[in-house]
Amino acid sequence: MSRLAFFDLDGTLTDRQSALSDAVTSLCRVNALPPAAEQWLRTELADRANAADFARLREAFDLKPSAADLWQEYVDLMSTAVTCRPEVLKGLANLRAAAWTIGIITNGASDIQRAKLSGTGLASLVDGVAASGDLEIRKPDRRLFELAATRCGVSLANGGWMIGDNPTGDIGGGYQAGLRTIWLRGRPWPDGLPAAHHVVDDVTDAITILLNETE
Repeated sequence: MSRLAFFDLDGTLTDRQSALSDAVTSLCRVNALPPAAEQWLRTELADRANAADFARLREAFDLKPSAADLWQEYVDLMSTAVTCRPEVLKGLANLRAAAWTIGIITNGASDIQRAKLSGTGLASLVDGVAASGDLEIRKPDRRLFELAATRCGVSLANGGWMIGDNPTGDIGGGYQAGLRTIWLRGRPWPDGLPAAHHVVDDVTDAITILLNETE
C-alpha cells in the first residue's frame, strides 16, 4: 500500500464551525452590521463560503463596503480564527517522518482554504493541496483527487488513503478514487454508500492507524 494520505480540511484537521462563529462576530462588529445581517451570514455560510456570498450580503442589506473588501476581511478573520490542535500537527509531522506523502483535498474557495492552511501551520506539513475552487469542482468528483495526487507528485494508481468527516464527499469520493478510507464519525451515513475501512472519533486516531500500517 502506498504511503499516501489525503485529508479533508474543515471538520477533520480544523474546527471550521468555531472559527466561523468568531469570524462572523468580528466582521459584524467592525462593520457595524445589523443583527439581521449577522444571522444571514451564519445561515448562508454554515456549510461553505465564497466571494459571491458577500456580493449577495451587500445587496441584501445595502452595505457601503465593497463585496471584495468584505470577502477579504472575512478571509483574514477566518485565517486568524481557525485552529489546528497541536496533537494533530504533531501527528502529521510524525507521518512525514515516517515517509508518508500528505495531501489536502478540500471543498471551498481557493484563497480562504489556503489562508487557513497558512494560519494554522498546516501548510508546511503537506505536500500538495487541491481545493474545489481551483477547478470549480467539488468532492466527490474524482478529478479533484487526481489534482491532489498530481500536486503531491504521486499517482492515484498506486493507492493510498482518504480521511474525512463527510460520508459522500470524503469516503464516497475516496472509494471512487480507489483509495482506502477512514471516516470521522458524526454526520448521518447515507444509504447505499460503501462502508469506510475504518471509523474513528478523532483525526488523531486515524493518524495512529496510518502510522501502524506497513508496506
